[in-house]
Amino acid sequence: MMFCIVTGGAGFIGSHIVDALVADGHDVLVLDNCSAGTRENLARHLEDGRLTFCEENLLHDGWQQHFAGADRIYHIAADPDVRQSAFAPETQVNNNILATYRVLEAMRVAGVPELVFTSTSTVYGEAATIPTPETYTPLEPISVYGASKLACEALISSYCHSFGMRGWVYRFANIIGERSGHGVITDFIRKLRENPQELEILGDGRQTKSYLDVGECVRALEFGVAHARDTVNTFNIGSEDWIDVVSIADIIVEEMGLAGVQYRFTGGSRGWVGDVPKMQLSIEKMKSIGWKPEITSSESVRRAVRAMLA
Repeated sequence: MMFCIVTGGAGFIGSHIVDALVADGHDVLVLDNCSAGTRENLARHLEDGRLTFCEENLLHDGWQQHFAGADRIYHIAADPDVRQSAFAPETQVNNNILATYRVLEAMRVAGVPELVFTSTSTVYGEAATIPTPETYTPLEPISVYGASKLACEALISSYCHSFGMRGWVYRFANIIGERSGHGVITDFIRKLRENPQELEILGDGRQTKSYLDVGECVRALEFGVAHARDTVNTFNIGSEDWIDVVSIADIIVEEMGLAGVQYRFTGGSRGWVGDVPKMQLSIEKMKSIGWKPEITSSESVRRAVRAMLA
C-alpha cells in the first residue's frame, strides 16, 4: 500500500484515477479547489472513509504540509479549456504552469519521489506525421493550453533529473466518459436538449480525432507506471483510430432517440481558435510495453454518450 496524493482528484479524469487507487487499497488524499470537480464524484469513497479530501487551491499556501510521507503524486489539476485559453491565457498560465511548479517544489522539499502527470496531444500542434509518435518534432502548440502543458513537461523533466525524482508524463487524446463536464459530447447534448430540431456544429464538422474511454485511459496510465521505470517516461495514450465530428453528432442524435435533426455548421476547418482539425496519436510505445486499447473511438463515444444521458 502506498500513500498517494491526487491533485484535481474531484474532477473528471482525477476522480477515475482515485477510483482505481482506492480499489487497489492505497491510502489516498485528494487536493481540489472544486472549481471544476465536485465532491459528488468522490461521494462513495467519502462516505466509507476510504480517502481524505482537502479543498485547497494550489496557487495558495498550506496544502504543502500534506506532502510529507507521500509516495507518489498524481498531478491532474489543471485548467483544461482549450477554447477559453484564447481569451483568458493568464488563467492557463497560472493554473497549469505555476501550479505545476508549486507542486514540484512541494515534492522537492518533502522528498516525494514520484510524479504522474496528465499532459495532452495539443503539445504537438498541427503535426505533419499522423499517427504522431512521442519522438515527433518540432513541438509547436497552437493553443495557450497546449503551450502551458508543454511548459509543465519541461519543468517535470528538469526536476526529475535535478532532484532524483521519477516522472510519468501522459499525452492524452480526447478522453471521454462518465463525469465529463466539457467537450463536444457535453456541448451537443446540451444544445439538443435546448433545441431537438437543430444542432449547431462548430467548424465544418470534418474535424477528425482520436477518442478514448476514461476507464481505458486510467488502465493505460497505471500500466505505464508499473512497467516503465526511466527517470522520465513519456507516453501517448489514445485509440488506434479516429472519428469525425459529424459522426459523433449522429451517435448522440441516435442515442437521444431524435429524428430529423438539421445540422448547422459555423464554417471553417477549425471549431475554435487553437483547434487541431486532425489528430491521432501513435500508441506504439505503449504497445511495446504490453498495453493497447480494447475499444475504438466510436465505441468510446457511444459509451460516453450513454453515461452522460444516464
